[in-house]
Amino acid sequence: MDQLTQFAPIILMFVVVYFFMIRPQMKKAKQERNFASELKRGDRVVTKSGMHGKIIDFSEKNNAVIIETGAGKITFDRSSISMEMSKKLNEPAKPEKESKAKAIKEKK
Repeated sequence: MDQLTQFAPIILMFVVVYFFMIRPQMKKAKQERNFASELKRGDRVVTKSGMHGKIIDFSEKNNAVIIETGAGKITFDRSSISMEMSKKLNEPAKPEKESKAKAIKEKK
């Protein structure tokens, strides 16, 4: 019994590390894999390096995405597409009336 009480803090530390560090990272990695697999033609995306463009084709052979930008067509790996930035880019625009009303209330 004494040995168990000696190792209890170490076991508790591993449990805390799992629930606060390892598990959230695994969940985020799963969401990014799902996002990359659900990409389709016509989606507007942003790469992790900051390149904006629209998906025009997929290269299943190389697991890549062909993106049309202002400079032309560029091939990127699917994993280089930023999930957070692409979701923000594709969100519907907020109506101007609401944003103006908020600005007026904040000034008062």
